[in-house]
Amino acid sequence: MTVKFPVCLLAALATALPLAPLAAATPAADVRPGQYRVEPGHTQVTFSLLHMGFTPYAGLFAGASGTLRLDPALPAASRLNVTVPIDSITTTSSVLTTELRGPDWFDAARYPTATFVSSRVVPVGADHASVTGDLTLHGVTRPVVLQVQYVGAGINPIDKAYTVGFQATTTIQRSAFGMKTYLPMVGDEVSLSIAGAFEKQD
Repeated sequence: MTVKFPVCLLAALATALPLAPLAAATPAADVRPGQYRVEPGHTQVTFSLLHMGFTPYAGLFAGASGTLRLDPALPAASRLNVTVPIDSITTTSSVLTTELRGPDWFDAARYPTATFVSSRVVPVGADHASVTGDLTLHGVTRPVVLQVQYVGAGINPIDKAYTVGFQATTTIQRSAFGMKTYLPMVGDEVSLSIAGAFEKQD
């Protein structure tokens, strides 16, 4: 089977792509310092845990908001404050998605948001940092350490905003946040992967 693309689409791509330099061409040390705001359309929190001992199962949170104070010359002075709406959760099962929003799991009606507020940033090489902070989830606050990798920075060719992006990972125990439904059949250890996009504020 041959897939054909409209000529106008191919022409648009050929015109646009050369104008979009790779964001990673900007070294981390050269990223513009200042105040940034979460760009929610390209910020995602993915979670994964073991389901019944058979397979890892993943879901996604979106719609994040928050701020980043960034100083590449003094990384330890950087600060991050992010809020994620719990009812943004989605999975490949509409039934499960509804269950997860309910009282047996995240209880979005009672605890509508999860927040992370950084307290310490430790650089690890040129493009990585260890970011310690407080994660508040399901009404419980616990310390969490994010392993953060700088991805890239530059002018977004679509909205013309100066944007910086990071990838972060961590692991939490859901039972530590009072979420014990179906333990141990559904795993306690939850892997989090965060793609964070931030736009500079003038």
